[in-house]
Amino acid sequence: MAKGQTIVLRQAGVPLSVVRVQASWEAARRRGLFRSRTLDIDLDLSVVLFADRQPVDVVFFRHLVSDDGSVRHTGDAITSSVNDESVLVDLQRVPAHIDSLVMTLNSFTGQTYNDVAHVQLRLVDQSTGRDVARYGLAGGGTYAAQVLAKLSRQGDDWTMTALGTPANGRTFQDLMPAILPLL
Repeated sequence: MAKGQTIVLRQAGVPLSVVRVQASWEAARRRGLFRSRTLDIDLDLSVVLFADRQPVDVVFFRHLVSDDGSVRHTGDAITSSVNDESVLVDLQRVPAHIDSLVMTLNSFTGQTYNDVAHVQLRLVDQSTGRDVARYGLAGGGTYAAQVLAKLSRQGDDWTMTALGTPANGRTFQDLMPAILPLL
């Protein structure tokens, strides 16, 4: 996928059951006096559930399961050897009033994307393990977060739109001014 591109999940072969949204990143390498080293950076994947442009629920490292049980975070990646986080979305269980799910990736500690070499977002059909969409984003920037993508309900179908919008904020609440215009 490319920034701004939208795909219809059913047309992409997804049977509208459970999908995994996975964000992975690679830390930037910095040159030192005698060698280069990889920096540690802890980014956090969050999903904000919206109904008619209003935030209804959020799933992130401190609230791992949506109140209705349709969205589940697999846990916070806090070690430098594991640089990815995933969220499972059961599209059939998402309540009818929820029309958008927005994925963000932010640094709770306030590190900027200058410490990130690149980010990759994958949408995976959980039943087959097949990639449905893949979206790469360059790192490097003075912002501390990105609004990565959104899943939107379109009648009986779901779409995914690649956003890749830089933003500043340590939490999903801080990112609301950047998210709302993208709905």
